[in-house]
Amino acid sequence: MSAVMSTDKILSSKDGGVGTLTFNNPERRNAVSPEMSQAAAEVLEDFTNDKTIRVIVLTGAGDKAFVSGADISKFEAGRATPEQRAEWDRKSARFRELLRSVGKPTIAKVRGYCVGGGLGIALNCDLRITADDGQFGIPAAKLGIGYAAEAVGLLVNLVGPSAAKDILYTGRRMNAQEALRLGIVNHVVAPAELDEFVASYAKTMAGNAPLSLIAAKRVVDELMKDAERRDRALCDKVVADCFASKDYIEGRRAFMEKRKPAFTGT
Repeated sequence: MSAVMSTDKILSSKDGGVGTLTFNNPERRNAVSPEMSQAAAEVLEDFTNDKTIRVIVLTGAGDKAFVSGADISKFEAGRATPEQRAEWDRKSARFRELLRSVGKPTIAKVRGYCVGGGLGIALNCDLRITADDGQFGIPAAKLGIGYAAEAVGLLVNLVGPSAAKDILYTGRRMNAQEALRLGIVNHVVAPAELDEFVASYAKTMAGNAPLSLIAAKRVVDELMKDAERRDRALCDKVVADCFASKDYIEGRRAFMEKRKPAFTGT
């Protein structure tokens, strides 16, 4: 595995078509500062532009947390005034926007705490895989914080309005099994099996046709929008790109020849 970028609090690596972004602030349970958000955005841009990267995994350093939320210890000095809050939110929003718009499948690999802004990051990923020690929640009501409609919408789309209100009104934590039952996570595995499970899962995805993955992601994302806001032209284009690709020819030939296809993303 070769590192492509490293800062004090954000780590990045690439291996076999999978790019991994690690929140590296374990002494604060991987709480995220604006500087970390900015560095994470730079990593996502690199993964986006690297055609060898087909799947992106986000995870937290250590075994205590994926991300425990925003770094509240910095609120007093860095998020107290409207101007400071606007700058904080700008840096955080850029990372979230890149995470939502990146044209490659994204997986949140979770251990321990995944709460507040950490759950927000995970919800912006396509898939969430957690160890059975995962803890999930949005304690905004305990901190006097309001969540924007876009962020709340991600939760509502997964769990429905009633369950979303339960989570937001109480600020309580959910264990991994409840998160699975509600649809917040896709898979729950033993902690000792998490790394191998996610590596195998991501490798399987990375071995599939990249244009097919892009088409699936774009079409599903458009279908989640209100009907009048859906970009049907985009949906038609990404599907047409698949049928016009060399990978479509390769997939057919590999099937007939009973071999594993070698997709190139072209």
